[in-house]
Amino acid sequence: MVILLDAMGGDNAPDANIKGAVEAIHQIEAEVLLIGNEEIINSRVKELYGKESISQISPKLKIYHTSETIEMCDIPTQAIKHKKDSSMVVGFNLLKEGAGDVFISAGNSGALLTGATLLVGRIKGIDRPALAGILPAYKGRLLLIDCGSNTNCKPINLLQFAQMSSIYLKSTFGMESPRIGLLNIGTEETKGNELVKESYQLLKEKSEELGINFVGNVEGRDAMSGTIDVLVTDGFTGNVFLKTVEGMGKLIKKLLTENLKKNIFTTIGAIPSLPAIKAFSKEMDYKEYGGALFLGVKKPVIKAHGSSDEKLFEFTIKQAEQFVKNKAVDKMIEEFEKLPK
Repeated sequence: MVILLDAMGGDNAPDANIKGAVEAIHQIEAEVLLIGNEEIINSRVKELYGKESISQISPKLKIYHTSETIEMCDIPTQAIKHKKDSSMVVGFNLLKEGAGDVFISAGNSGALLTGATLLVGRIKGIDRPALAGILPAYKGRLLLIDCGSNTNCKPINLLQFAQMSSIYLKSTFGMESPRIGLLNIGTEETKGNELVKESYQLLKEKSEELGINFVGNVEGRDAMSGTIDVLVTDGFTGNVFLKTVEGMGKLIKKLLTENLKKNIFTTIGAIPSLPAIKAFSKEMDYKEYGGALFLGVKKPVIKAHGSSDEKLFEFTIKQAEQFVKNKAVDKMIEEFEKLPK
C-alpha cells in the first residue's frame, strides 16, 4: 500500500508534513510517498534529522518531485487547471493512475475538492461528494457531513450525504443501523430555513426505501450527546459547527490547565486526578481524530486540517491506512449502485 502525502500543503508545510510522516511510518505497514519539491524536502530533513535524504530515515519514505505548489490564496479551478506540476494535482493524478492508494492534503480546500471531483471523479449516482469529519461524542464518535465542501446545497444533496454516511459506517465499522440526525435550530419538523425543512421531508419520505435510520432534527447542543451517529448539514453550516467545536475544545483545555495551576493547593489537589484529566484532554483533542474523509469520489481522499501540525499528520496517515484497508470506497461504490435512484 502507498499513501500519497501532499508535502507542500498546509500552514505548517513542509516541516509538519515531514515530521508526521516520520512518526507514522514506524506504526503503519504502508509506504508514504511525499509529493513536493525534492530539494526543499531534503533540505528540511537534513536540518531536522541530520540525514541527506528522507529515505535514510526509513526505506518506506520516498519523494516524488514536483515544481509547483497551490497556495491558499489561489483560485481553485484556475490552480487545478494551470498548476499541473503542483503537489496536489500530481497527487490526484498518481491516485487516479493507481500509483497510490489514498491521497492526503492539508492544502487549499477549494482546490482539493475541485481536483478530487474533476481529476479523480465522482461515484456514479452521487450529485456532490462531501467532507465527513469525525468529532468526539459521549461514549463514541460523531460523523459530521458536510463539514466544508458544499456551501450551497439542495435537499437531494443532504439526502445523499445521509446515504453515503450510512453506507460508510455500516460497511467500515459494522454499525447495523447508524442513527442519522439533521442539524437544525429545533427538533420540530416545521423549524429551520427552506433547505432544512425540505430536506427533512425528503429524508422522512425516502429513509425506509434507502435504508437510512433518520431520527429527525437535532439541535447543536444535543449533537454530541451520544444519541446520534451522523449529523447531516450543508457545508457552510457544518464548517462553522466544526470550527466552533474545535475552538470550544481548546478553550476548555486552556481554562482547565490554568485553573489547575492557579496555586500550589490546586496543583497538589489535581495530582490524583491526572489520569482522568489526561484521558479527558485526549478525548477532546480534535487532532486525535485525523482528517475529514471526502466521501463520494472514486478513490480515497482525505482533507487534513489546514493548520495541521505533526501530530495531526501522524494520526491522519494512520487513519488513511485504515480507510484503505477497510475498502471503504469500494464498498461505497458497490452499495450505492444497488440503491434505488
